[in-house]
Amino acid sequence: MSEIEGRTALRGAATAVVHESYSFACMRCGHGWEQSYEIEHHTDADGHEFVMYVANERIVPSPLSRPTCQNCDAHVVRIMGPGRVSAAHDAAHRSHRPTAPQAGPVEAPETAADGVEPKEHHHWHLSDLLHPFQRKAS
Repeated sequence: MSEIEGRTALRGAATAVVHESYSFACMRCGHGWEQSYEIEHHTDADGHEFVMYVANERIVPSPLSRPTCQNCDAHVVRIMGPGRVSAAHDAAHRSHRPTAPQAGPVEAPETAADGVEPKEHHHWHLSDLLHPFQRKAS
């Protein structure tokens, strides 16, 4: 039996399965992402307990041991509780929403020569992800 087949057989023999989610932020490039895991608890033939992490139906290394950035492959990654990246993303979008216009003269928006307005592209930086969670000095 191959090692992969053996691991697949182990997946059905889990004594307990726990669902965990984490948020990650790369301290090198600023990329942020979230991932959910099924943590399967097993007991080997000698009675020793071990766990297997499963993400997207694939067995993966523990995200707590040495996480790797999905964007730049760096290993300088901050691990946070679930929902941190999406909360930072939502907060950033709320701060970029236009407010109600003030009374006064209205200016027509500028368009490119071909009549199509260029879309603004937002590149995420680490400070964008961590800004909503920073405490103000008292």
